[in-house]
Amino acid sequence: MNAKQTLLQKICDGSFALLTEEDIAKKLHLKGKAAAAVGELLRSLVQEGAIYCDLSGRFGTAEQFGAMQGTISGNERGFGFFVPDDPELDDLFIPHRALRGAYNKDTVLAFKKGGKFGDEGEVLAVVKRGYTELVGTFRCERTGGSIHPDDRKFSTDIFIPSDRCKGASSGAKVVAHIRSFDGRMPTGEIVEILGESGDFFVEEKALIRAHNLKEEFPADVLQAAERQAERSPLDDLTGRIDLREELIVTVDGEDTRDIDDAISIRKENGKFYLGVHIADVTHYVKWHSAIDNEAFSRGTSVYFPDRVLPMLPTALSNNICSLNEGVPRLTLSCFMTIGENGKVLERRVAPAVICSRHRMTYHAVTAIAEGDETARKQYPDLTEFVQTAVELTRILKRNREARGGVALDVKEAKILYENGVISIPDYERTISHEMIEQFMVLANESVATIMTEKGMPFVYRIHERPSEEKAQDFLTFLREAGVHAKFDPSKVTPKDYQDLLRSLEDSLLYSLVNRVMLRSMMKAVYSPENVGHFGLASDCYCHFTSPIRRYPDLCIHRIIKESLTSPDETRTKYKKFVTEAAVQSSACEKNATEAERDVDALYTVAYMQDKIGEEYDATISGVTSFGIFAELSNTVEGLVPVETLPDDSYEFVEERFLLRGTRNSFHLGEKVRVQVAGVDWGTRRVQFRFLEKTGD
Repeated sequence: MNAKQTLLQKICDGSFALLTEEDIAKKLHLKGKAAAAVGELLRSLVQEGAIYCDLSGRFGTAEQFGAMQGTISGNERGFGFFVPDDPELDDLFIPHRALRGAYNKDTVLAFKKGGKFGDEGEVLAVVKRGYTELVGTFRCERTGGSIHPDDRKFSTDIFIPSDRCKGASSGAKVVAHIRSFDGRMPTGEIVEILGESGDFFVEEKALIRAHNLKEEFPADVLQAAERQAERSPLDDLTGRIDLREELIVTVDGEDTRDIDDAISIRKENGKFYLGVHIADVTHYVKWHSAIDNEAFSRGTSVYFPDRVLPMLPTALSNNICSLNEGVPRLTLSCFMTIGENGKVLERRVAPAVICSRHRMTYHAVTAIAEGDETARKQYPDLTEFVQTAVELTRILKRNREARGGVALDVKEAKILYENGVISIPDYERTISHEMIEQFMVLANESVATIMTEKGMPFVYRIHERPSEEKAQDFLTFLREAGVHAKFDPSKVTPKDYQDLLRSLEDSLLYSLVNRVMLRSMMKAVYSPENVGHFGLASDCYCHFTSPIRRYPDLCIHRIIKESLTSPDETRTKYKKFVTEAAVQSSACEKNATEAERDVDALYTVAYMQDKIGEEYDATISGVTSFGIFAELSNTVEGLVPVETLPDDSYEFVEERFLLRGTRNSFHLGEKVRVQVAGVDWGTRRVQFRFLEKTGD
């Protein structure tokens, strides 16, 4: 064993653990050149990744430092937070020096180092860089240039040598590839010039690049999709139920292009017979084909006001797989028999072929449901159909409420972009929206139940119970707000939350509690393990109804179809893959959601820029130390900076979502009157001016 190996062994066995170079030299009774040689060996071991060295100069293994793996969440002021992979562990505050060259989204090893509040940490090593490319604004300098990242959490500029600027001019929005993270600042090269910073569509493209979203499909994928689109749905109907003569319709928004679900319904002898018919995308997209690999990589379609970045090429998504009116289409259909009490008496799933009778919109179905004579004359065959569907919708809704489903009042913005004009209509939710939601949820539950009973590997949609800590924080907030709640934070149930909301339906506190409750809950994700869906009060749930735009749905369609004919082979074939699909799909969904939110914010700023000075009624939707957020009826949200509020001194009471001043206080859910004060393109934020409180 040579000197280097001996040194490593003594550190690993604890003899020299967490000692400095000087301490180790003393233990070995070495001085001068011999001591310096030990230092060289130690640094060599660190470079090889065999051991680590902290800022105090101590050497040891990751285990000896108590290091954990996690991700850095950066801050524009230079410090960061370490978010452990283990959700049971608390985040750590990382001062700038202790980041040791780690940046936002980097995967790192870090350990707790104490600090004033015992929550400070230090990065031990960077395991994997979160960014290889960054989008930002270029500035020319004498020795080349620098890029100021759009991601404000990436707290340093990127140096660009003069021979790697690609002719970019100052103020250009560019994409840079980071070549090195060594030195005072990272070094990179420009790989794409997007256009002038501040141009609306350049800013939108920058957001698409920042989230690594794909705008184009590879040539081989497009060619394969075109070939599949040329296949006739009627070429092979073996093993399919022929439903082409059935009254089946689709119900979507006016601007929907990829129609992947249709419904049929009738009532006989006190029972409802509901069919949910989903585009059979897997007939055209084979596992591990070029199209499938690209879909797996994308994970989901991404929707912006002016465009869609689809998971599948349009030859499939808008053509052969879309359940267009009046043409035969292949489906995977879920058939459910439901009693008048809302209980599913029978459920099965089978391949089918349908021909949609009508391409209905939410508006048209709502009009029929509400007795609009014009709509009923236009669709005479749908009056009884819609009445039956509405009856079942109300039964299902009551039944889910009885089970404890948490009906959180969460608004989703609808930003429209047509002929260069941006509009944001008021939030609308009608009986037809509820109808499709209830039917799709029931189909998702039915399919997941069938496959669970068969013991098939599967991708579930799970929503875990709130952690005890978050539930306790919520309970504390309720008590301080004067709301009496009895639930046990260690085993809170959906019905606990539902009962709480019901008790506050006529209270001014309803909106406030609704918002805080939402923040106390976990995020829904995909998983190969079924732990149920808390928000829906469902023991077994999946995403089955959108295979055109979500990869998990596509994945489970294959499993369902193959399990019908070869269950044993299916179990073996997909056992490992469902884990890969769940992890990848959850990550893609998170990224897509963030991208959609960022682009929506960009459009919102553009929409509001010519409304400066106008006044609106709003609801306080967020409270922070730097101000309050107010939301308009069309879901546009703006910031009222704390320095513009009446009074000159405010205290932020985080656990109560309260900004308390000497004469005024502001909390979530309050009704206020605001004026549009301005827009900030850099932060993509609307700024309001507080006028008055309008609630009782």
